[in-house]
Amino acid sequence: MKRIGVLALQGAFTEHISLLRQLGVDAIPIRLPRELNGLDGLVIPGGESTTIGKLMHTYGFTSPLKNLISEGLPVLGTCAGMILLAKQVHEFNGHSLGVMDMQIRRNAFGRQVDSFEAYLTITALGEQPFPAVFIRAPRIECVGPDVEILAQLPDARAVAARQDNVIATAFHPELTRDVRFHAYFLSLEQRRQ
Repeated sequence: MKRIGVLALQGAFTEHISLLRQLGVDAIPIRLPRELNGLDGLVIPGGESTTIGKLMHTYGFTSPLKNLISEGLPVLGTCAGMILLAKQVHEFNGHSLGVMDMQIRRNAFGRQVDSFEAYLTITALGEQPFPAVFIRAPRIECVGPDVEILAQLPDARAVAARQDNVIATAFHPELTRDVRFHAYFLSLEQRRQ
């Protein structure tokens, strides 16, 4: 059985754990760096990016996570997780991992009251549109040559990307009943072996 960790410092980690367990995965909360050992993948959830970044730094997650990602550990970052994975983030003074070659703008779609849902065409998930939930979401402004855009809004704003073993979304796939995005993430682990 696959063992997937979900960083449980702050944010929507319980929702990711629940959805991953629906897919038959041993999904566990990760609260200390030593719990990263033996994982087949890791999810960095949405939440407050400044808070999660500060806690990652305080508890000593930054170096171990960068090492694991460089060694090929599949990682999925959603919303705040996307911010923490990006190399460059506008208006962000916090701690990040900086492992994805992309430039992000925080809160690009407005405040909490501006939250919305959109149905996205994501080729990797098949023909049926995916229900994406956006809450104070970031936006991808530009990417490097090794980054693949996975999803865009109808106005062509990029909202999901992949670079090798790392996937990042501006939306919250864990807040839907559609498990396809998490299943796609789990397929990265299979390719790594």
